[in-house]
Amino acid sequence: MTQNTNPWATQIDPLAQDVAAVLKRMGGSAHQKDVVQCVAAMKRQRGETVAQDLTNRIVEVFERYRDLFFRPFGEGSMRWALQPGVA
Repeated sequence: MTQNTNPWATQIDPLAQDVAAVLKRMGGSAHQKDVVQCVAAMKRQRGETVAQDLTNRIVEVFERYRDLFFRPFGEGSMRWALQPGVA
């Protein structure tokens, strides 16, 4: 029996999907503030409200979905990237 290792196979937070889309468009990694700004712009384009706590929510998504995102320059860095093989 083969095990499914695709991180997209399970239902994930739509915000995590937005973050992954932004990182993919930015070449796979970006500074946290740039990701927040781009996600906010995406939400505005879709007519969604941008919450005051969007930055905190995105940081929570980064931390929660470590199978999708990592800090390429180590802990303490503000740069985030997609895990290798995640696309």
